Amino acid sequence: MNTLSKIACLLLICLLVACGDNDRFGPSSEWTIPSDEVMDGGPGKDGIPSIDSPQFDQIDDVDFMDDEDLIVGIVKDGEAKAYPHKILDWHEIVNDKVGEQEIALTYCPLTGTAIAWDRNVNGVLTEFGVSGKLYNSNLIPYDRETDSYWSQMDLSCVNGALLNMNIVTHHVIETKWQTWKELFPDAMVLNRATGFNRDYSNYPYGDYRTNDSNLLFPVNNDDDRLPAKERVLSIIGPTASKAYSIELFDTPKVIIDVVDGTEMIIIGDKEQNILLAFENSLDLTNLFIAVDQLPVVATRPDGTKIYSDGSIQGGPSDGAILDHPETFIGYWFALGAFYPDMEIYEL
Repeated sequence: MNTLSKIACLLLICLLVACGDNDRFGPSSEWTIPSDEVMDGGPGKDGIPSIDSPQFDQIDDVDFMDDEDLIVGIVKDGEAKAYPHKILDWHEIVNDKVGEQEIALTYCPLTGTAIAWDRNVNGVLTEFGVSGKLYNSNLIPYDRETDSYWSQMDLSCVNGALLNMNIVTHHVIETKWQTWKELFPDAMVLNRATGFNRDYSNYPYGDYRTNDSNLLFPVNNDDDRLPAKERVLSIIGPTASKAYSIELFDTPKVIIDVVDGTEMIIIGDKEQNILLAFENSLDLTNLFIAVDQLPVVATRPDGTKIYSDGSIQGGPSDGAILDHPETFIGYWFALGAFYPDMEIYEL
């Protein structure tokens, strides 16, 4: 074999190896989800850059938000931070610290889901990045310590060294800018000094948020019990899950319900664009909504006041904090795809 033939042969081998890696979509061949349903989103690994050194402003210094714009908020150890959708749409992951907690705020604009992840994984502090892959149209982050792939809505590692490990999540509050300002007037807000050149005034997906027929990627279960892009709060239990549409809360309401054997308090108001769920571990009853008195979201006749982070002031449970179930808000089509047995609450 002459030198030219040897070079051609080596190039062919390299090409075949590269193709094999692309087909595999990750650091290992074993997946907990159907590998043939893992889609290439287009930009490639880190093509959508995570924000790893986030910068923040005081609320009074924010000039790029309208009252109806959505934000995702996190409250830890007395510190409140808000992450605007306008920025998350372009970056999808923010590696940050809130209070004493190291978190990664993961956000998928295609499924409308925002979930805060603990960055201490298997005893090691890591960052998360955007893999460029999707499952059921939903974000697949990867951790930069082991290069394992994780499914955002499945809340678990689906490929790599940490296969089958569940992610630890932290409570988020998703609401509109006007409501957030009333809830946490002293909060810090992620600003546009991200280090990247993006037009944060421009939504990058056209009419995607409002067009039910506009799904950019396929899902494996077409559940038409609700409109595809209807925003719903999902409560995910160990063996059962349940969905609460924002449309139920055309007037302010408190719903007491049972999900997977646990009594829940669901508080919502479509006008304020707020929808929250707490475990009713204190056996609170006779609640009524009070979102017109923010930052209080619900009260009882005995003086009990519930705040959006689950803390209680007044009444016999003064000083207590309600636990949060595993929950997140998202578009119905994605919840129906990931949780085909999900029950839908009806008044």
